[in-house]
Amino acid sequence: MDTYSNLPDVQIKPIGQISKKFIDLGIKSFREACDFVHNIEYGYNTDYEDRMILFKENIGTCTTKHAIIAGLAEELDIPLYKHVGVYKFTEEISNGTNEILKKYNIPYVPMVHCFLVYNNFRFDLTEGNCNGKNTTIEELIHEEKVDPFISRKDEYLLLKKVIKEKILPSKEMAGIKERSLLKAREESIILLKDNVKKQKNM
Repeated sequence: MDTYSNLPDVQIKPIGQISKKFIDLGIKSFREACDFVHNIEYGYNTDYEDRMILFKENIGTCTTKHAIIAGLAEELDIPLYKHVGVYKFTEEISNGTNEILKKYNIPYVPMVHCFLVYNNFRFDLTEGNCNGKNTTIEELIHEEKVDPFISRKDEYLLLKKVIKEKILPSKEMAGIKERSLLKAREESIILLKDNVKKQKNM
């Protein structure tokens, strides 16, 4: 992912709910807002349908961190967008994944990650956070621009579409059922949550 120096440094004006909230917090520029959100503790939110949950709980994941900044960009008319990517989740990315891969006899678990795109630059506001991962996500099977506040259901349907159209037809997934990949995904989410706790306690 790219460095924050490539982000636009636009002054925040009180246009909508999100921009007004950042101004209330004393944050004056778009780049400052990105730094602020990056520094918020990584953690799973209780209500992903609440657009302002990041501020209410003062924690966020890739979903809520990138949603709030993409939403701010939308209010300020900055051409920066939230993208959803599907990637190969392996032991290299998060400790303990091999047990899941062996259980389901699969080469990797298809997982979703969100990030921001501005011009030809990509930004991950969870990079460096205690997010349960050992490395940043660079290689993607699929990516697409989405609404900043895409619902969890629509994000899940996007993943299922990619599994059906791109992943299952591949040679390395020959003989694997969609059900196995989705069960492995559920266990991988639990694993990530456990690894987040471990990283925070180190």
